[in-house]
Amino acid sequence: MNEQVVNEQYAHICLLINNKRLKEAFTQLESYLWQGSDWNLRSELEQVQTSYNYMLQYMKQGMADPERNELYGTLQMEALEIADQARLTILDSISSHYYHECRKKRTSDLETYTIGTLMHILESFNDDLAVSGLLSDDKMDEVLKRREDTQKFLFLQTWTNSAWTPQDVTEAFAMLQSEQLPVADLCLFTSAVTLSLLECFDIRKLSWLLEAYEHDSVQVNQRALVGIAFVFHRHKERIEFYPEVEGALKLLSFEQPSLEEDLARVQRQILLCQETEKIDKKMREEILPEMLKNVSSMRNMKFGFEESDEEKDDQNPDWGNMLEQSGLGDKLREMNDLQIEGADVYMSTFSALKSTPFFRDVHHWFYPFDKQHSSVMKQLKKENQKLNLIDLILQSGFFCDSDKYSLFFMMQSFPQSQRDMIFSQLTEQQLEDFAEQSKADSLKKFSERPSTVCNGYLHDLYRFFKLNQRKQEFQDIFKESIQLYNIPVLQDFLFNEDILFNLANYHLKKEHWEEAIELYQIVESVNSRFNSEGEFYQQMGYAFQKSKQYEEAISAYLKADTIKPDNVWTNRHLATCYRMTRQFSEALTYYRKVEETAPENRNVLFYIGNCLAELHQYDEALNLFFKLDFLETNCIKAWRGIGWCSFVSGKYEQATRYYNKIIDKKPLTIDYLNAGHASWAAGNIQEAIALYSKAAAQSESRELFFDMFNRDKYTLITQGIAEDDIPLMIDLIE
Repeated sequence: MNEQVVNEQYAHICLLINNKRLKEAFTQLESYLWQGSDWNLRSELEQVQTSYNYMLQYMKQGMADPERNELYGTLQMEALEIADQARLTILDSISSHYYHECRKKRTSDLETYTIGTLMHILESFNDDLAVSGLLSDDKMDEVLKRREDTQKFLFLQTWTNSAWTPQDVTEAFAMLQSEQLPVADLCLFTSAVTLSLLECFDIRKLSWLLEAYEHDSVQVNQRALVGIAFVFHRHKERIEFYPEVEGALKLLSFEQPSLEEDLARVQRQILLCQETEKIDKKMREEILPEMLKNVSSMRNMKFGFEESDEEKDDQNPDWGNMLEQSGLGDKLREMNDLQIEGADVYMSTFSALKSTPFFRDVHHWFYPFDKQHSSVMKQLKKENQKLNLIDLILQSGFFCDSDKYSLFFMMQSFPQSQRDMIFSQLTEQQLEDFAEQSKADSLKKFSERPSTVCNGYLHDLYRFFKLNQRKQEFQDIFKESIQLYNIPVLQDFLFNEDILFNLANYHLKKEHWEEAIELYQIVESVNSRFNSEGEFYQQMGYAFQKSKQYEEAISAYLKADTIKPDNVWTNRHLATCYRMTRQFSEALTYYRKVEETAPENRNVLFYIGNCLAELHQYDEALNLFFKLDFLETNCIKAWRGIGWCSFVSGKYEQATRYYNKIIDKKPLTIDYLNAGHASWAAGNIQEAIALYSKAAAQSESRELFFDMFNRDKYTLITQGIAEDDIPLMIDLIE
């Protein structure tokens, strides 16, 4: 028996229960329980089976039971809970995962150190610290160690406790009411509850998270919000068995009118967080290299140094364009735009700094940056007056808590002389600017915004699932498709046209075509106000077009054209989709409409010529390609059009002349092939063989070349090539 088999059996049992095949599920579950040693679970299963058998007997006897459906749901719920606990019990005996190691170490200490007991230890911390400060450093160290040992114990105990008892529930809710408990400790507890729920569903913990969402501290309520979103996603099918959840949400929305917008926001932020790998790749491969490439040229620009009056305005005005000319300005703006949007732009910067001993403890990944943590407090005490800048940086909302610890530890790893040099390079004016910002509370206000806190916490979670040394032991939730609006219990809050339309636009912006299409179709199906807007169908059509569903794109664009006729953008994209589906007559109609507003647009001219050629209107197509050749120097695509139209019109000399011009520039396989056609039709057999041979050599494979050649077989015959000669020519090609 191994972990994979245990989990597969568990998944099969859950599937049977959810599919309402209870008799089979009970048989499988009974066998499953014999792999563990928990007799209580077997007793619970027997009770559930007995209740189910009574239900079957009542039905067999034709007895009416108005509560039958409700009871059936209860039996499903209880069976799932037994399966949950059975799985954990079996894995505890065979798994080497840290989660199960901690569960195996749960001893009588858990009875002594309950949630309430641990809460009281943490509540006394501030008073103990104040007293220890009057005594000795050793006493202070003792107080700090006691608090941090308690934090770790509370986190591990909560995380690995798969089912709260009524006492646990009472004491956990008391933590939300405590006025002495430090917010950082409550934040850590909130994360432990979330992590525990991701391991095993527990309605009591979910109820606690819903209550924590109403906490006064934005740090706590935003962690609870993220936890709620993740738990609803991970257990979306399970939650339907608990009608009290829907009632709690309705009450919560009455007490907290912002719930709907908060859920919509966290959905957007989760989606943005899932873009981190793309952003990280862009940072590493584009933005940072561009910045480093230009750093040497920037060193000569003077910023912040004291200058005489004569020197203050003596820079060359042309230097002001240095950023733009180097391309660095665009990269900096791009990075700034990403950061304003809430994107995780620091993942690549800090990912290499997560191997310090601090991050070997699981709970440290979820602990808010705290100046009273022993590893921070001792160092800050040494710095004294040099704290202004670093304090502002670490308390700002620009970095998540995990990165703040990394930044702090990195700074402390520098030699003292190097740190002094960094601070000394800051002018008094710069320090005054930072101080002024601090006085204005601008950084503080930004850091305390719910969206900032929520985003930072998501970045902490992202780092945990991607970078912690035991990451393979966790199911990475950021790899899952999280669609809160599709969860039945949340649809009353998220299934409205504005939220869905905004999410669709977000997916469109991020080039998630399938997700955008799904949401646009949902919005259209509910007869929303957007159905009367041309832009809505333009966006829907664009998503279809980018996913290469051209017929569906045409349908959407035609609706946009009906609502908002003669729109150049719509006409252009309709033309493209018709051309891609080889409906050249319709494509030509819309290209002509675009041409009316942009008669000199070279791309439009080319595609009009392309459509005319496909419709065998070669003389008209040639006129357009010649016009394009006149408008644009060395226009190879115009030469290709002239070459082909000349060939099929029997103007072989002209065709050969233009194909030779292409071959002198940057020829493709198709250019050698078409040039060979023109030479053969003109009777130049040797030249045709040479050109065909070059096409075959340049083609990805000989089979692909012959496929291209055979597609032109009919055209060659119409140009006078004997059909029987074609196989002979193929054999002559080297």
